[in-house]
Amino acid sequence: MDVFLETERLRLRRFTEADLDDLVDLDGDPEVMRHITGGRSTTREQMREEFLPAWFAYYERYPAFGFWAAEDRGGRFLGWFHFRPVQGREGVELGYRLKRSAWGRGLATEGSRALIAKGFTDLGVDRVFAETMTVNTGSRRVMEKSGLRFVRTFFAEWPESIPGDEHGDVEYALTKAEWLAG
Repeated sequence: MDVFLETERLRLRRFTEADLDDLVDLDGDPEVMRHITGGRSTTREQMREEFLPAWFAYYERYPAFGFWAAEDRGGRFLGWFHFRPVQGREGVELGYRLKRSAWGRGLATEGSRALIAKGFTDLGVDRVFAETMTVNTGSRRVMEKSGLRFVRTFFAEWPESIPGDEHGDVEYALTKAEWLAG
């Protein structure tokens, strides 16, 4: 197993083909997908043919960045985090998607803080940002508890409308200088 990062309760590692069933299960929960697709599931074929290959490609292009399977210290799949450069954007994007059974336990904050620290101390990152729907209060709370600060509300063009998108999206960010001062 290629462990990328460990915290008190989490282990983040590279994805493998063996994670397909867990990913399909995660994206099969309408509540998990509510602020992403309006509750629509990702199909097994999409996950196998589109998402996993794209995530594997990140490891080739950016060995220290990409999508990371999140497990508890016992090896049980909880979801994922991403920490990746985005073309045309300043900094590295932080994201997370966890199973409902992992919600409300501080795991998203724990993983986010660890990735932010690793980015600023080991990976040469100068800025971390994250985005979510304005109405996604749970994700916004994670961003705030992770030290990111509100930057802006914006209205992006999405291929289809989902409930709450009329309120736009929000960006939160943190610079290395702010993190060091905090």
